[in-house]
Amino acid sequence: MLLSPLIRALSQLDDPVFLGVVLRSVGWAVLVFLLFAELLSGGAHEAAVDWGPDPAAPHWIDSTWLGWLGYAAGPVGAALLALVLFLPVACVIATLYIDRVAEAVERRWYPTVPPAAPAPFSQQMWDGLALGLKVLGLQVLALLLSLLLPGVGLLLGWLIAAWAVGRGLFVAVAMRRMGRREALLLCRRRLDAVVVQGGWMAALAVVPVLNLLAPVLGTAALVHVLHAPEPARRMPV
Repeated sequence: MLLSPLIRALSQLDDPVFLGVVLRSVGWAVLVFLLFAELLSGGAHEAAVDWGPDPAAPHWIDSTWLGWLGYAAGPVGAALLALVLFLPVACVIATLYIDRVAEAVERRWYPTVPPAAPAPFSQQMWDGLALGLKVLGLQVLALLLSLLLPGVGLLLGWLIAAWAVGRGLFVAVAMRRMGRREALLLCRRRLDAVVVQGGWMAALAVVPVLNLLAPVLGTAALVHVLHAPEPARRMPV
């Protein structure tokens, strides 16, 4: 149950629904990061103007390089920001297309399940934003841990992201068919599989190109976790 959800999700990448969601997700992600880059570039330009050559400065201070540093801070800052923000943004985007991906997975693999009753769009959007903010906060914590505890902090950061992403997306997927309380209880019973799928998504999020597939693959994998049969209980001897 730990590997089969991801394998099944990968086998469905040729599904037109999956491809459509990937393209839409890429479009949204590009718009978001272009906006961030523009904001950073504007701030860097102002910094470059402030840090430019100052006629009143002593002759032994050449502040021209500060101006270049200010201009360079825009692209560098945008790249670093994209690395940190990709996973939270991907989580928010994934919640927008959970129904499409889940329906495609259920249509192919679980055709006998009854139709789902998706939550209202406003609730899905709110849950997506809450998940994105939670993941962002945990990523900042993981970054601090990786700086304070090299190696160990990086592993802890990955585990934190795996738990947050897996739990958040699983609850969102499960709420199509049950209430939030029941979804949380089911998530607790299947926490090992949920965290493993979140771990794959957290790992893909730092790999260029493959990170574009992370929202779709993560959502699809957690649909399989949702529909996995409960393990048989042992009868008392």
